[in-house]
Amino acid sequence: MNPFNKRTAVRIAAVSILLASIASPVGWFVARESAEESIVALATEESGRLLHYFNAIDMRGPDAAFRAAIAAKTISGGLFDIAEIYDANGRKLAESMTGEGKKIESSLPHHGAPNYTASSYQSLKLSGQPWVLRVFVPLRSSETAVSAPITGYFEGVRVVPAWQTEQILASSLTVALMVCLASLLCGAAIYPVVIHLTADNERKAREVLDSHISMMESLGRAIAKRDSDTGAHNYRVAWIAARIAERMGLMGSDMQALIAGSFLHDVGKIGIPDAILLKPGKLDDAEWVIMRTHVEQGEEIVTGMGWLDGANAIVAGHHEKWDGSGYPRKLTGKATPLAARIFAVADVFDALCSKRPYKEPMGFEAAMAILEKDTGSHFDPSVMAVFHTMALEIFNRLANSTESDARQLLEDRIRQHFER
Repeated sequence: MNPFNKRTAVRIAAVSILLASIASPVGWFVARESAEESIVALATEESGRLLHYFNAIDMRGPDAAFRAAIAAKTISGGLFDIAEIYDANGRKLAESMTGEGKKIESSLPHHGAPNYTASSYQSLKLSGQPWVLRVFVPLRSSETAVSAPITGYFEGVRVVPAWQTEQILASSLTVALMVCLASLLCGAAIYPVVIHLTADNERKAREVLDSHISMMESLGRAIAKRDSDTGAHNYRVAWIAARIAERMGLMGSDMQALIAGSFLHDVGKIGIPDAILLKPGKLDDAEWVIMRTHVEQGEEIVTGMGWLDGANAIVAGHHEKWDGSGYPRKLTGKATPLAARIFAVADVFDALCSKRPYKEPMGFEAAMAILEKDTGSHFDPSVMAVFHTMALEIFNRLANSTESDARQLLEDRIRQHFER
């Protein structure tokens, strides 16, 4: 299992367990409440039938107490252990209880005369006593007409037997376990779907990345062809800049922008006339003015290209210098973006150490002497301090390297920083 799949599995498992730990108690509670309500509904329905049978609904008239007493005694021997019947004014007419009812009657919370208008119930766990359900039912001449006047009240208490308590708890536990299992199974079912979608997204992302890299390389080769270069310089300088930036802690989009900008730093030279760009001798002042416009032309090329927008910092600032003597904006110090300051060191080092049509490669010590002499004027001292610790390693790695070698080095960095 690769690291991504492992992380995905762990995260889905964690979420599934969290959902199970939340949903299971909720399922248990809902199942328990449902069982309670079922018991109360059954008990209320049965008591209502008995009350109607004994004509104990309308608690008015001289024989109301007699009818209430018969009904209460009958009900207390069935689903309720305590049965109390009141008239419409809340006056108790009759009360009857079983032996179980007598044991817990004194522990029940007391209340005033009943005056409620809707049925309700209480679930009570009395200290040292069994589980008790207590119902409150207003009596009306019609069971369905809630607007009918109240003619009395019935209150019943059921001591839930141990077997029924165990049955409810077992049923609730079963529901909780089923909810838990469902949560875990959902996580297990989601995992392959997520992995498949992720793999598909990664494939498409790689395709997009490959197309971006191909476009970047095409632009780079076009620049190199126009500048009488093999193109290896673009690969090398982008790789060197990336190595320095890694040591300085650049990551993510900042690193991606630095690599693209380093590779395409001279993209604006596409717009420079051949007579100037390929002139074998030194340029005169007028020609230098035109040559320097490659910076502005490069900015125009990369700006608005989406994924290349970040390259603008280097394209626009790769000829700026630490002391402000560069061009085109003559920026000083940290006013030049860090990526451009890193690139400046990489660019000059590679130019000094590489063979060109007009010069032989310079040795490591000689090249470093020039860079150190220009530190504080051309180069950012903090960038040079980092580069100094790795310069020899970079020099040895690039010595006698081919364009293909340099391309592979840069591609490794691109894969590392663009595929995260």
